[in-house]
Amino acid sequence: MEFEWDEAKAAANIINHGVTFAEASTVFDDGGGSDAYDELHSDNEERFIRTGYTQTRRLIAVSYTERGDKIRIISARPLTPRERRKYEEDDL
Repeated sequence: MEFEWDEAKAAANIINHGVTFAEASTVFDDGGGSDAYDELHSDNEERFIRTGYTQTRRLIAVSYTERGDKIRIISARPLTPRERRKYEEDDL
């Protein structure tokens, strides 16, 4: 799997959410992760949200789109406590 992202957006994401896009890309290795279509943000292109654990075992949500054979990361953030509970309950 190949990843790409906007460097300025990646730098802002670290400041705003404390997650690097390099770490966010590892959530796609989580076989137990889940993907959902992001209807709210899919006006100009289809977007998806991947939820899962990174290699450092952080539970995060990653907004992304597919461009050709690459995954373009748009944003990434830790789950809120409520989202975390729901994800873990659904995962049981």
